[in-house]
Amino acid sequence: MENNASKDLLSGTVGGVAQLICGHPFDTIKVKLQSQPVPPPGQRPRYAGAMDAVRQTITAEGPRGLYKGMGAPLATVAALNAVLFTARGQMEALVRTAPGIPLSVEKQVVCGAGAGVAVSMLACPTELVKCRLQAQSALATGEAAAVATAGTTTGASSTAVAASIKYNGPISVAKHVLKSEGGILGLFKGLTPTLAREVPGNAVMFGVYEALKQYLAGGRDTSGLSQGALLTSGGLAGGAFWLAVYPTDVVKSVIQVDNYHQPKYSGSIDAFKKIVASEGIKGLYKGFGPAMARSVPANAACFLAYEITRSSLG
Repeated sequence: MENNASKDLLSGTVGGVAQLICGHPFDTIKVKLQSQPVPPPGQRPRYAGAMDAVRQTITAEGPRGLYKGMGAPLATVAALNAVLFTARGQMEALVRTAPGIPLSVEKQVVCGAGAGVAVSMLACPTELVKCRLQAQSALATGEAAAVATAGTTTGASSTAVAASIKYNGPISVAKHVLKSEGGILGLFKGLTPTLAREVPGNAVMFGVYEALKQYLAGGRDTSGLSQGALLTSGGLAGGAFWLAVYPTDVVKSVIQVDNYHQPKYSGSIDAFKKIVASEGIKGLYKGFGPAMARSVPANAACFLAYEITRSSLG
């Protein structure tokens, strides 16, 4: 079992790197759309849509702006996927009745849910750092607009933007949270919606992945599938993840970027209610397009890299 765990660990790491390289720009746009403040009456939102967010980001920050906040995921996405695939592998060992027997789709769902619990403990602080970095320019612009609406001059508004952008990188975020937002517990802000996303989301993702593989293979033995079949299965499984749990991701994002000292939301349920009250159901799907556009190729790359690495290790 230890030998299999080490293989899952390495394979998950490789898959995570592949996923990050393919998907981070899409993720940046998703978080910007999710976290932009609701505009004052009569004013337009900061971003009119995904393509507008891309254009504004590149204009203001250059192409590297699409990779903002990648430092934290780059340091941890390998670990996230390593934990995810290792935990799933250990769950598979627990539910398998005999060594080497392929598992049913139902059992893969159970394994995915268990892996989701494990990965949430690492995903929560990592995504808090990432979301703060990705969202700060949109939040700062929203704060400045509110000040300007109240009658502040343009110069003061620009000063407000500069003052609001307070993070220089992942370490800067972590230091600020540890010092000013409750210590180590502050890094786990949003743990409840993270669990509500990762547990059912990974249950669906691994269940769909296994179901598609078995369908394409014509049975439970999927060892002979082509790389194209693995890419297809992984991409569609990643899309299924977001279809199942996207609103919880929106709730997680707004909670994690919420002001600690003057919070807008008292918890996940309160955030859900306020988003629906102010923006309707569509508010729970802000950034859905970029998330889906990211998820399919990123997860296709992740699963393929995992399978190739795992197969090469025996």
